[in-house]
Amino acid sequence: MSTTELLVGERRFDVLDPSDGSVITSLPSASVADGIAAVDAAHAAAGDWAARAPRERAELLRKAFDLMTARLDEVAEQIVREMGKPLAEARGEAAYAAEFLRWFSEEAVRANGDYSVAPGGAHRILVLNQPIGVSVLVTPWNFPAAMATRKIGPALAAGCTVILKPAAETPLTSLLICSMLEEAGVPPGVVNVITTTQSRQVVRAMVDDPRVRKLSFTGSTEVGRELLSRAAGSVVSCSMELGGNAPFLVLADADIPLAVEGAMAAKMRNGGEACTAANRFYVHASVAEPFAAGLAAAMDAVRVGPGLEAGVQLGPLINEAAREKIERLVGDAVDRGARVRAGGERLPGPGYFYPPTVLDRVPAGSAILEEEVFGPVAPIVSFEDEAEAIAAANDTEYGLVAYVYSRDLRHAMAVGEAIETGMVGLNRGVVSDPAAPFGGVKQSGVGREGGHHGLLEFMEPKYFAFD
Repeated sequence: MSTTELLVGERRFDVLDPSDGSVITSLPSASVADGIAAVDAAHAAAGDWAARAPRERAELLRKAFDLMTARLDEVAEQIVREMGKPLAEARGEAAYAAEFLRWFSEEAVRANGDYSVAPGGAHRILVLNQPIGVSVLVTPWNFPAAMATRKIGPALAAGCTVILKPAAETPLTSLLICSMLEEAGVPPGVVNVITTTQSRQVVRAMVDDPRVRKLSFTGSTEVGRELLSRAAGSVVSCSMELGGNAPFLVLADADIPLAVEGAMAAKMRNGGEACTAANRFYVHASVAEPFAAGLAAAMDAVRVGPGLEAGVQLGPLINEAAREKIERLVGDAVDRGARVRAGGERLPGPGYFYPPTVLDRVPAGSAILEEEVFGPVAPIVSFEDEAEAIAAANDTEYGLVAYVYSRDLRHAMAVGEAIETGMVGLNRGVVSDPAAPFGGVKQSGVGREGGHHGLLEFMEPKYFAFD
């Protein structure tokens, strides 16, 4: 099987351009039988791939990085067409995605084990890290390039074969990237791609197959819970990067222009359609007005339009359901007394556009403070007592990322440590880095992606005891 062979189901589905709703192309919708056939292919290739020297796997990943880097514009344009983000931002994602291939090409030769003397002195302890086995990778629509390479990179570096199941909304970018892996020389059966509109049924069937030993999923907490339950039946190792409801705390001593700049990065990256997006802005009352005014001015200045148009900074939402959810959340907040400082109403014309929006005076109990917004809306809540702000930040089932702004780094660190989260941005609005362990606590996920931790997610330690 080719690394990018599409297992042909009986049905097909359309891939749409969210800027105007037009059909880009249609693809086969894989069936359960197709999913099992993908497992067959991955299992058949697993022994040879695991036995290859780490350096050989590393060189193939490095070659894929070089190919992707040379074709960044092609990848970026594909992202824009099926996902909608502006071209400049899509280029950034493409470059970020390629870095996972380079990082894990370097990590492939560093799956080091351990050697030690048992505390009692009776024997020696040797620990090897071995590939965990056939891995199912399920990626979301919002970062179609980066989410694919963030999972494929460590899996291949560790010596695992994979089945990639991209989101039905944005499968074309994944297919393009996997064609580059094939061109780089990754052997047939090592990377298998299936596209389907029957995700639940197909993924369940693959997870139930005893040959599958790893599930790496990025998506909603609701689906993640269901998959964790399913994986328990086969005791499949799981990595879960789930929902977020990131708090953004602006303390009384914060640099307000810097905080506004960081808020734009944390809120508007990917148009707010990101699990790391700042969702709740808790701002000290003494600086709430200048922060709200500055953020509203910055949001008003954002140019909205189709992602391939020159100068566009915000593209469409992924679909109409996403826009209707945002309208519901904004409407609920306004009905409860929130004030609209920017945006607040859908834009006319074709495509799923919604303007950058700022709300302040958002009262407690508003749905927008409790649900993941996944769009370009910033709700602001002012606070007087810092302890209450930290408590509000922690008053959620999620714990992926938080942002803290203060001129006092020690103070900011203390606040960050008090927030129940897997990652903290201190005076910066972007935390993602291929060399860092990305992941959350509570119901934001299990495990880490990126860094050396990401490699170990696809490996099992094997312990030898000997005299």
